[in-house]
Amino acid sequence: MPKTSLPVSPPRSRAAGSTRGVALLGPALVAGVAYVDPGNVASNMTAGAGYGYLLVWVVVMANVIAWLVQYLSAKLGVVTGRSLPELLGDRLQHRAARRAYWLQAELVAMATDIAEVIGGAVALQLLFGVPLVLGGLLTGAVSMVLLAVQGRRGARPFEFLVIGLLLLVTVGFLAGLLVAPPDPSAALGGLVPRFTGSGSVLLAASILGATIMPHAIYAHSALARDRFGSAPLRLGGDPEPRTRTPIARLLTVTRWDVTLAMVIAGAVNLGMLLLAARTLPGVSGTDSLEGAHAAISAQLGPLIGTLFAVGLLASGLASTAVGAYAGAEIMQGLLRVRIAMPVRRLVTLIPALVVLGLGVDPTFALVLSQVALSFGIPFALIPLVVLTAQRSTLGRHANRLWTTAAGVVAAALLIALNAVLLWLLLTGS
Repeated sequence: MPKTSLPVSPPRSRAAGSTRGVALLGPALVAGVAYVDPGNVASNMTAGAGYGYLLVWVVVMANVIAWLVQYLSAKLGVVTGRSLPELLGDRLQHRAARRAYWLQAELVAMATDIAEVIGGAVALQLLFGVPLVLGGLLTGAVSMVLLAVQGRRGARPFEFLVIGLLLLVTVGFLAGLLVAPPDPSAALGGLVPRFTGSGSVLLAASILGATIMPHAIYAHSALARDRFGSAPLRLGGDPEPRTRTPIARLLTVTRWDVTLAMVIAGAVNLGMLLLAARTLPGVSGTDSLEGAHAAISAQLGPLIGTLFAVGLLASGLASTAVGAYAGAEIMQGLLRVRIAMPVRRLVTLIPALVVLGLGVDPTFALVLSQVALSFGIPFALIPLVVLTAQRSTLGRHANRLWTTAAGVVAAALLIALNAVLLWLLLTGS
């Protein structure tokens, strides 16, 4: 009988492999929206207006730390096929402990939502004169639409929409640099770590606190799980990938995904600080979003001011959708409770609407929300570093020693700086 040769698949070209790699990008870009939310806008614009180029080094350092934290979160979702809240829900055996952990995480998610809804409401008022409460409702309504796309059409369409908003954020916040480029030598000088008084320390801690957000850690692990997470780890073995792409390849793509996201977020954050340092020093009223917008419009023209407001609106819309996604994941992972997303969205929208309805200064409310977020950082960061270091959790993909050491240093630094932030705010120093 003649031998029948089996068909041999043609080798994939390098171009085909690259195309496949590009198609796997996305989760980090969605999570990266948390790094350019209205809280970041307030911190960076205030820092640039008040201290010029002094705190450029803080923005750069925050982005380096953010890269490590977000990669660890994504790796957890890719390898285990579970989110951080799900894994913690399994490990917290006592119901009281699980509920206590959920409560702090839920409060963090709600504090995030307050900042993002307020940012969207302020942007709508700047662009169209919409009252703040109505603007908050509209921001919440748009976030419901984005979440409905994620629920009905899957992760990929949701990613495309959020990435589109991220592009608007990038254009809106960086356009001013084309009209008023920063002083290169002064910007490079800002890379030297130093402070000038307690006010600069407070702003440095605010920038770091606004950059590393607990909800972004929870969300990124879930986003990575939804796209290409593995089956749960078998005892004594390695995970079984749900996709045909090997886990090692997925982790390589994830590193590129996180790098791209952090480059974009870092450029936007740095651009905001440089723009404020170039155009706003000595200008009164720039300690609020409205004042910064007015000053930018006066200094650089109404077109740049409008683009800034559009960037703020896109920031609020995208980040509030991601924040609501994170909140739903927190509840489902820790309490095993799933609430219809529109209902949850309405409930978490109430605190922001109350703040707006009471007439609280929006920028002041943004600052307070960042303080609240600082309380949740240890509860997200420490378990993340511990879980990704365990072979029982990630198998052969567990952290190497230097990665765990870097994670411990980053967690300790962020916790210490947020403690400084709280101390300065409470003592009025």
